[in-house]
Amino acid sequence: MKPADLYKASSVMAIGTIVSRATGFIRNILAVAVLGTALLADTYNVANTMPNILYNLLVGGALTAIFVPQLIRSFDDEDGGTGFASRLVTVISGILLALVVIGVLFAPLLVRIYAPEFASTGFENEYRLAIAFTRYCLPQIFFMGLFTMLGQVANSRGSFAPLMWAPILNNLIVIGVFLSVLVETHNLSSGTITNTQVQILGWGTTLGIVVQALVLIPVVARTGIKLRPRFGLNGLGKSFSLAGWTLVYVLISQLGYLVTVNVATTAAVRSAKEGIQTGVGFTPFGNAYLIMMLPYSIVTISLITALLPHLSKLAIEKRRDEVREQLLRAIKMVGVITIPSGVAFLLFGPIITRVLFFGIQKADSTYIGYVLSALGVGLVTFSINIILIRGFNAFEDTRTQVLSILLINVISVALSYFFLAALKNEWVTVGLGLAFSISYILGLFITLALLSRHTGRISFGDFSSQHNRLFIASLMSMLPMFAISQYFTWVSNDSTALVRLGELVLILIVSPFGYYLSAKALGVEEISTMASMIKTQFRRVPPSEGNKDA
Repeated sequence: MKPADLYKASSVMAIGTIVSRATGFIRNILAVAVLGTALLADTYNVANTMPNILYNLLVGGALTAIFVPQLIRSFDDEDGGTGFASRLVTVISGILLALVVIGVLFAPLLVRIYAPEFASTGFENEYRLAIAFTRYCLPQIFFMGLFTMLGQVANSRGSFAPLMWAPILNNLIVIGVFLSVLVETHNLSSGTITNTQVQILGWGTTLGIVVQALVLIPVVARTGIKLRPRFGLNGLGKSFSLAGWTLVYVLISQLGYLVTVNVATTAAVRSAKEGIQTGVGFTPFGNAYLIMMLPYSIVTISLITALLPHLSKLAIEKRRDEVREQLLRAIKMVGVITIPSGVAFLLFGPIITRVLFFGIQKADSTYIGYVLSALGVGLVTFSINIILIRGFNAFEDTRTQVLSILLINVISVALSYFFLAALKNEWVTVGLGLAFSISYILGLFITLALLSRHTGRISFGDFSSQHNRLFIASLMSMLPMFAISQYFTWVSNDSTALVRLGELVLILIVSPFGYYLSAKALGVEEISTMASMIKTQFRRVPPSEGNKDA
């Protein structure tokens, strides 16, 4: 894939991702406005996270890792891949439907596993709410799988944009749900929320996922693949063989996430027992994580989604040097955005969240910012690791990458429990952010060494020079603004929402401009490429892409 083609495809998706993330921010802000950041919010967010965890744990990771390479191979079949795709969709859909039924039946057990402190004496109402929300949200598993499968079929045919735009409909529906509850009732708590409101929030959230999946059906139909129910495992043997190690990989990562949820909710309940209601718990971590993921989602996901089909072709043709070249190019391009973003989150986390979450108490929004600062430390290495994992997937090696994710999660779990024991309860969630960052920083070197078995030697030194210059450019442009913010106490003062917005806008104007000039002066070639791509895509979406995916 030529650089121009890669950037063109990824930038189209990036625009969709920007709109998706913008509506997602509005959705999250409304969620905080309706539910707050304490225990009521945790009951909803733990339940709404459960479908993602279970889906990824049992099926989702395998689909992402093996579906595109196997689909590309199936294009050589007599039917052009229709039979393979239809059988895989049918089999996986059946598995997901069974998973939904089992999950609904055992919802109380799931809540006890992920949030055991909810079952403690004095928190019976929170436990009941978490179970109810879980049962309303679990059907999302089936439609998440359908969305992933249909999206991968579209991607394998070169249609990328719909997969990025469909979540916007999901966000708009859930925004409407939260608005309807917010207009009706203010200051909800776990003791005042009604069964009807629980049902509206739970079923409304699931409806968003349903629509997100169903809108891809006509998109797939236009690619030429006519999906039909086809039962049996004929031709799926290799896919499920490859899925075995992928499931181990996902199992390890999701067990690590289970610990994050467990530790966060434990800290929240313990804080509540001490009379602390500010910030702590899974909800602040989840909101900070979503903000941290914004640059990763816009740039990293867009690039690797456009790149993976091409990587798979190169790997099949045993052109490993070109695979290595494409991965390094993607790492350098992603670094142009993720490095300044990580530095900005570290320095300005509380300023950012005080503006975004303007409808809640200052202490709550500031606390989310501290978690964001901790997560920002690991943004760059997290993004690089995800790119490298796609390299393993291209070579259909779902076994070797398990060692990398195992190390990352061992470090994260150990640090999470250490912070739970060592920190005051109200600071445990910030500690979880640091645990995430440290684990991905250390794990990157293992991932690089393991991937070298396929691509030839690939190391931190292959991109460290460019990344170091980007770090210097980021610090040169942001440290002066950070000094100003500290001198005028922008984080701790009681300024109005409009003033806080003005402070953030000033940072967002001065820092990127200084970063661009500094990076250019330091000879970072990719900064000009990224700037040109952004200008082109905001000026117009290429007609060929728009027509194909309309």
